[in-house]
Amino acid sequence: MTLTPPVTSTDSRAVLSWKLLPGLLLAASGFLLFGLDQRPVGYATLAATLAAAVLIDRPLAKDLLLITIGLVAISLVPINTDIEWGHMLLMGTALVAAVLVPYLVSRFIYRDHAIRFPVWTGNRWTRFEFGYLIAVVILGWFLLPVYMIPTGVYQNWPAASDPGSIARLFLGTNALGIWDELFFICTTFTLLRRHFPDWQANLLQAVLFTSFLWELGFHSWGPFLIYPFAVLQGFIFRQTKSLSYIVSVHLLFDFILFLVLLHAHNRDWLAIFLY
Repeated sequence: MTLTPPVTSTDSRAVLSWKLLPGLLLAASGFLLFGLDQRPVGYATLAATLAAAVLIDRPLAKDLLLITIGLVAISLVPINTDIEWGHMLLMGTALVAAVLVPYLVSRFIYRDHAIRFPVWTGNRWTRFEFGYLIAVVILGWFLLPVYMIPTGVYQNWPAASDPGSIARLFLGTNALGIWDELFFICTTFTLLRRHFPDWQANLLQAVLFTSFLWELGFHSWGPFLIYPFAVLQGFIFRQTKSLSYIVSVHLLFDFILFLVLLHAHNRDWLAIFLY
């Protein structure tokens, strides 16, 4: 009879350290695909991510494959702030696929139901959580004009001045904010948490989150604003386990973004900001 030696804590730490390699490659692939717009190199890095994960840890490889599906889906369409209906439909289709396909694979092929979207948690929001929502509005009012107007970043968004374009801008900013939480937090962060300590999983998802928003148009010193926001969203989700709460945070911030964009392109409108 052959006895299998027990797995020691040293062995576990060694495996965990090796598992970080595919995680870092995943983050690098997002930076290459979206931050640097280097699609071929980004795809090659994604392939290396999966290959390394297969060699190191098969369950990790299965979950990284789901994230890869999402990243590839959104990389196949132009990522920008065009609010014409044709582009919104094209980009929206890719974004839906990036969330829906990993969910369906996890639910019906893997049969582990790892990806969930907890809207109704049964828990009331605390006073602190309501207070944080107010703080988000104040921070957005202070930071977003200072960031977007002096740097000229607002010009990465189209000028909306008629009712139709204003409505499409409002729809686009809100829909994208919800999608960010569905993919980067409920999908990517959730899957990474199954294999890495929470803090590592959070830092990794935030690289993907920030890289995507960079390509979308948050240039200049935007990453210094977006990356902490992405990390904080992951932390809040871990604490509250509530999609509805992190979406509320994001939509409040995006509502201020929407108002700032209107003001930046039409300076005599909404003269309530610092610039």
